[in-house]
Parts: sequence; C-alpha cells; structure tokens
Amino acid sequence: MADAREYVSRPDELGTIHISEEVLAVISAAAALEVEGVVSLAPNLGNDLAELLGKKGSLSRGVHIAVNGDVVSVELSILVAYGCVIPEVAQAVQEAVLTAVDNTSGLHVECVNVNVAGVSFGKDAKKQG
Repeated sequence: MADAREYVSRPDELGTIHISEEVLAVISAAAALEVEGVVSLAPNLGNDLAELLGKKGSLSRGVHIAVNGDVVSVELSILVAYGCVIPEVAQAVQEAVLTAVDNTSGLHVECVNVNVAGVSFGKDAKKQG
C-alpha cells in the first residue's frame, strides 16, 4: 500500500479500512458539480502538474484533500456561471461537499474552503434554477 499520506486508515472490528485520498477528492468533486451555478472545477498549478505526471484523474482536478487522523479538510476551486450569486453558490458547495464526504466516508470534515477561480460566460454557464 502507498505511504500513509495517500490513504486514510480506520480500524474496524473486522480489520482495517483504507480510504484513498483520491476517493475523497472524487466524492468532493462530484458533490460540488451537482450544485446549481457551478460550471466546472478549476485546476490549480499543483493539480496540473500531478495530472501531467499521471497521478490524478480529471474528476478530482481542482480538489485538494488534507487528512489529519479522522479529520478531513477540503479545498477546491470552481468556475461559477455568470449571473449567479457567488457567495450563495460557494456556500451551497461547502454544504454539499461536507455532507457527501461525511456521509460516504464517516470521517469528520473540519472545513471546506471554496476558491472561486472565475466566472464562465459560455453556453454551459446558463444560470440554473
């Protein structure tokens, strides 16, 4: 198994459960993309380099996970559709990611930091709702 930073390990009565940080990143990305007003995730330099090296998939692009014991911190970058209220979209993303990670992994989410990297004016940027 890879080093301890890439997996979250939880002892269980029948053994140990290992959850990849990549899995947590994909769950976070999927939850964020379901929020109305989010057009896409925005890559950052670290994720671009990891993708070039073949270490990350495209769905988790723009998501960074930090784990300390059973506590998870999530940081993600998004593009918001033009015409949406940015603070409302960002707060909805925080709530969606927190709920998704907490419900699927059983880990406590300490924080969800949302970076709005831009506003999309394209045809996919229609205001939903």
